[in-house]
Amino acid sequence: MGLAFLCQFLVTGGVLLFVQQASQRTVVAADRQAAEDARDDLLALHRSGGTAALRAEIARRFRAVEGERAVLLLTDPSGRPVSGNLGAWPAGLAADGRWQIISLYRVGRDEPEPMGVIPIRLKDNTQLLVGMVVSNSLQLTRIYEEALTAAFAISLVLALGSAIMLGRILARQVSDIAETANDVAVGALDRRVPTDGSGDAFDRLGQSINAMLERIDALVTQLRMMTDGLAHDLKSPVTRLISVVEQASAQTADDTALDALEKVHHEAQTLRSMLTTALLISRTEAGFGGDQRRDTDVMELLRDVGEIYGPLVEDSGFALTIAAADPLVFPLHRELVSQSLANLIENALYYAEGGDRIEISAAIDNGDLLITVADNGPGIPAESRAAALKRFGRLDPARGKPGSGLGLSLVEAVGRLHNGMVTLADNGPGLKILLTLRRP
Repeated sequence: MGLAFLCQFLVTGGVLLFVQQASQRTVVAADRQAAEDARDDLLALHRSGGTAALRAEIARRFRAVEGERAVLLLTDPSGRPVSGNLGAWPAGLAADGRWQIISLYRVGRDEPEPMGVIPIRLKDNTQLLVGMVVSNSLQLTRIYEEALTAAFAISLVLALGSAIMLGRILARQVSDIAETANDVAVGALDRRVPTDGSGDAFDRLGQSINAMLERIDALVTQLRMMTDGLAHDLKSPVTRLISVVEQASAQTADDTALDALEKVHHEAQTLRSMLTTALLISRTEAGFGGDQRRDTDVMELLRDVGEIYGPLVEDSGFALTIAAADPLVFPLHRELVSQSLANLIENALYYAEGGDRIEISAAIDNGDLLITVADNGPGIPAESRAAALKRFGRLDPARGKPGSGLGLSLVEAVGRLHNGMVTLADNGPGLKILLTLRRP
């Protein structure tokens, strides 16, 4: 935008400068041509009739109306005026035949006037000065300059105003697209770029983006439905499997069989937990529960989570610390946020080897609720944090431990449901997980 404005500014300035120079040359050239024509006529008369004829012609011309702007002077060989409307030959002016503009006094005038003159030395050593008063021409040139300067200033203002207006229009159009893209990036697939039906480039771009979003939304909806249906359909046979295993365990006294059934029972429960979590993630990403956000006392929520998981944390050798402003009220889905915190606490217990504390805090940051869960374990390298947030994503050190790789995925889905996000950061040492929730 700035480059376009600069180009327009330079082109406009160049055109106006060219017009000014051309007009000035044209005006001055007309006066010079008139002086040269008069010179040629007088020189021809001098060749044919001599000095007397030249003197008489100069006197005649001053009696004519057209001689009002004419400047003529004839001097004798000693430099004394013979005829003309100048009182004396200009000091320091060489009779070299070159056109030049100087200020002189005409006979009967009190002020000097700018004149364009051609000084000539004749063969008999007399001198002839032929010229035109150019004050009107120079005044016209100044008027041209003032008019062109005003036109340049107006064009500058108009160009600047046009650039600002065009910039704002483009910024608004691009801002609408950027806002839609940002909303879609955090999971709001129902957002669309506003269009006005004008058919311009931005309107066509918005329509193309909306068509693409419609297709993406349809594909994601189908995928969610398939995932949701698959998880839902698998829960029933897994539940029946757990029931059969429990019945078999109650009916056998064989220790070996009981051990095997206990392992099957544990794996079946893990599978059911994975299916339940996957179903919860699918429904959360689909937006279910977004209308159930209520003003909640965040400190009370954190205390409840601490009371439930405090004994487990202590048994695992950790100390649980909870800190938040009291009171701190924020609109959120209490059950989903509680489940997210539970997942983060369990992850810390499983993977924060060598650590001995888990800290949970909440605060308002620029109008957003920022919940932080931090530990002092080994943490996650920066290059592996994106993989840790993927569904079923499990880093190599965690593959031999219990878990499904869905804990952080659920937390991220809950963050998107609240128009927020999840960020993994270094706690120095340990891992810090920041859950940002925004108001509806």
